[in-house]
Amino acid sequence: MASSWWEIQVACEPIAEELAYWRLDNFGCRGTSSETKGYTCVVKAYLPQFKAQQLDLAALALWLQQDALCSELPLPLVQWHLIDEEDWSSSWKDHWHPQEIGDRFLINPAWIPPPENSDRIIIKLDPGVAFGTGAHATTQLCLESLEMRITEPSNIVVADIGCGSGILSVGALLLGAKLAYAVDTDPLAVQATHENQEMNHIDADRLIVAEGSIERIKELISEPVDGIVCNILAEVIIDLIPQMTDISKLTTWGILSGILLDQVKPITDTLEQHGWIIATLWRRQDWCCLNIRRS
Repeated sequence: MASSWWEIQVACEPIAEELAYWRLDNFGCRGTSSETKGYTCVVKAYLPQFKAQQLDLAALALWLQQDALCSELPLPLVQWHLIDEEDWSSSWKDHWHPQEIGDRFLINPAWIPPPENSDRIIIKLDPGVAFGTGAHATTQLCLESLEMRITEPSNIVVADIGCGSGILSVGALLLGAKLAYAVDTDPLAVQATHENQEMNHIDADRLIVAEGSIERIKELISEPVDGIVCNILAEVIIDLIPQMTDISKLTTWGILSGILLDQVKPITDTLEQHGWIIATLWRRQDWCCLNIRRS
């Protein structure tokens, strides 16, 4: 293990948070957290010292600024400094507290005792370095959409593409879905989903977790799924849409999030080209969640 880590801080507009996460993940950062201060979002990411030199970090700052320019967003402020290993591994947890989402969910950090006598569905969660604590608008919109889709125990089978911490799969199963397939290209996300499955006492045969993407889902399922949830970047969603029909029935619904308002049009066009239509569009801040169905 590294004894020192780079702490990289990106101060940006809240709308640019997901973009910053994507760039930092591509750079190889091991863990991320975010905090909103007024009208500014501060994203922190951590990288072992030996993985990057000062020039590498300067290049990262330029990439983050270019990303903002291409998206016509204000330039972020990027800073970095060295910290000891024990400082970062748990400090982000101080800023994350139990959170009610929608009408039915309560997201409870794993290291905090859950409240007694709550009438909400409690998801115990430790995301590790994976995305999906429930704090981000895109995750909240997905969970609220699942509340509308799964209202009681049923035979619903869900595919969670880009599962991150596994929060959406766990949420679907606790709502009453029969089975969920969760895939992610990041092995650390697969690990986090396994751990959150166990933490929420979900049988391994109800939540099938694997490394990969929609092609892996095709290998795992024995018949088409009833619902698809996908909370990742819009560019990735556009690439996945042509393959979604391969895992769906005529009655299959989908929940797509991680989409900025100005990205809705190209996604809508791609959906229509492949036999899907938008049933409802939910918006929070500048983020959108598309509830879709087969046309």
